Amino acid sequence: MTRIEGSVALVTGGQRGLGQAFVDELLRRGAAKVYATARQPAPSSDPRVEALALDVTDPDSVTTAATVACDVDIVVNNAGALIPAPLLKAEISDVVATFETNVFGPLRITQAFAPILAANGGGALIDIHSVLSWGSGAAAYGASKAAFWSLTNSLRLELAAQRTQVVGVHLGFADTEMVRHLPVDKVDPAEVAAAVFDGVEKGDSEVLVDEVTRQMKAALSGPVEGLAVAIGR
Repeated sequence: MTRIEGSVALVTGGQRGLGQAFVDELLRRGAAKVYATARQPAPSSDPRVEALALDVTDPDSVTTAATVACDVDIVVNNAGALIPAPLLKAEISDVVATFETNVFGPLRITQAFAPILAANGGGALIDIHSVLSWGSGAAAYGASKAAFWSLTNSLRLELAAQRTQVVGVHLGFADTEMVRHLPVDKVDPAEVAAAVFDGVEKGDSEVLVDEVTRQMKAALSGPVEGLAVAIGR
């Protein structure tokens, strides 16, 4: 388990939506400092929040961020991209961009920050997946989240020796700008953040935020037809 009170955390994509909720919850639980990243960050009025420029698809940007945020003991891989299009009609460049942000970006962050976490006692790596890591019908986005989930499970083994707690988070649709146009039930980002950090403090390796996610994971043992997710457009 990881203690949040007094910790120093970094949240990618931490200046809006679900990322902002993670920042707020970390502060509520007593984090000493939170780096809130964005491609073009805005300053915060809270002295505990340090705005940090970061593009997870840019290796140089990741390296620079790791140099600045060398005191972190919690890293939240939250930044993500959703470019909706059926696979058969999608521009390959859009599919590649989705994987660059949702898969290779978090891996870059992990490679850069793993030595920092080790030097600071192990800490925690929190990877934000999706119910669509397991569901079909979400095209490149779902495929990227499935790949990210697989990376997390392998990274958990690789980071065990340095005592880094690796937490994979799955949830349905959080009520954020990214999915505001989708006519589906949505969960309050604050509820997501509370569930995630409850799990972190309990020492969990995986957090299933809502009932739809728990049902989807249970369906993995059944026929593949049971994994389809209807998403309105």
